[in-house]
Amino acid sequence: MLRAAEINADVILLAKNVDGVYSADPVKDPTAVKYDTISYDDVLAQHLMVMDTTATSLSMDNHIPVLLFALKDPQNIIRALCGENVGTIVKE
Repeated sequence: MLRAAEINADVILLAKNVDGVYSADPVKDPTAVKYDTISYDDVLAQHLMVMDTTATSLSMDNHIPVLLFALKDPQNIIRALCGENVGTIVKE
C-alpha cells in the first residue's frame, strides 16, 4: 500500500483466496453477502478481514481504491485490467 501511495497508483489490485469482500466469512456463514462495492469506513467499522487496518487506512488516506478478487482464476487479473466487474472495490 505504501508503494502504491509513493507512485500515485490509480488502484491497488489485491488477489486473494476469496472472490470479494463479504459481510462475514462465507465458509463459516452461508448467509454472508458479497459486496460489489464497499467504503473504507464500512470495512473498518464492520471489522471485515479485507486487509489489515494499517493498509486500509493508508489506502483511504491516499484515496487509492482497492480491487479485491479471486486469485484462483488467473483470468481475473486480465478481467480487472480490462475494467470488467470482478470481485469487490473498496473505495471512499
